Amino acid sequence: MVREHALNTRGDRRPGYLAAAVVFAIGMAGTTLPTPLYGLYQKQIGFSELMVTVVFAVYAVAVITVLLVVGNYSDKVGRRPVLLCAMALSAASAGCFLLERGLPLLFAGRLLSGCAAGLLSGAATAAVIELAGPAQKARAGFAATAANMGGLGCGPLLSGLLAQYTPWPLTLPFWVHLGLVTMASGITWFLPETVAEPKRWPRPTPQGVAVPPEVRSVFVPASLAAFAGFALLGLFTAVAPSFATQTLGVHNVAVTGAVVFSVFLASTFGQSLTQRIGARRALPVGCGILIAGLLLVASSLVAESLLLLVLGALCGGTGQGLAFRAALTLISSAAPAEHRGGTISAFFVVAYTGISVPVVGVGAIATWLGLREAGLVFTGCVLLLAAGAGTYAALRPPPGA
Repeated sequence: MVREHALNTRGDRRPGYLAAAVVFAIGMAGTTLPTPLYGLYQKQIGFSELMVTVVFAVYAVAVITVLLVVGNYSDKVGRRPVLLCAMALSAASAGCFLLERGLPLLFAGRLLSGCAAGLLSGAATAAVIELAGPAQKARAGFAATAANMGGLGCGPLLSGLLAQYTPWPLTLPFWVHLGLVTMASGITWFLPETVAEPKRWPRPTPQGVAVPPEVRSVFVPASLAAFAGFALLGLFTAVAPSFATQTLGVHNVAVTGAVVFSVFLASTFGQSLTQRIGARRALPVGCGILIAGLLLVASSLVAESLLLLVLGALCGGTGQGLAFRAALTLISSAAPAEHRGGTISAFFVVAYTGISVPVVGVGAIATWLGLREAGLVFTGCVLLLAAGAGTYAALRPPPGA
């Protein structure tokens, strides 16, 4: 309470939201750190493409579970304790990869990483937005979504470079991340608390996917667009490195890491356009650009072209970022303060369902038809979903910014 009062007496320029965004980015980078390394793990341990997508999906299942069980926990105990817990889980995940001797520790590492991301998604987003003054709300909204997508993109870029150009491809990326997590934990310790009256570790009350009635008209089109956009991100983080290696003959993990980074870089760029376009219009426009990106990805599969794959990543990522920030802006603005963390968490439940379930389908179809054919089926299905979400948002624009 004292900390909240001190925060409010400093005027509109309240410190901390950029620092909170740095913590958010570091935490999310750890979740995609293994992406370019799956091929190395396949050679070392020996497992199928389906198992790659299952290992990836374990992460998303953990995210969804945490969001459902304790997605609103930071509304009760405060943002800082939840962020510190997320950092501890992220460090434990890195430890599992450093000790890796087979699939069990890979699964454990991804499970812990998913738990960290689940805590971060609601708590860190709310903290970044709440630490900004009224005049900084728009910039803080961009900082939150950019930290999320930028962190996810920097993970594979960092691990790809370290794996390709150092003698310790499967250990150095995680040692570096441990150092970053230590720094982020120190930053978090000094962040102001934004919850007015945090409780002392109450028993979690699983909320399910709880959305306040006043937010539901915004939530439907926003979550549909997020599902489609995150499905594209799932394709790139789980399957694109294997496609680049097996079909395009690209064996440089720094290149595959950069390809994955490009979709998240484009997402961050798309987010920067949302305020200029307006959140209500950005939802259908983002879905339209996402459709164009999916068509380019499908073309890259047919033509076996790395250039088309990168162009698809850049175009699709831009559309995803445009729609994602618009959706998050509309939802966080519509949600009452006492339910903001829980509502944002519910939104991420839908998004992370999109990043996991379709990708496992790709892995299953790949064992039957092949990786290229599975990718084409995937892009076709997501394209139809994005078209439906964009049409819905255009015909029934949600109220808000």
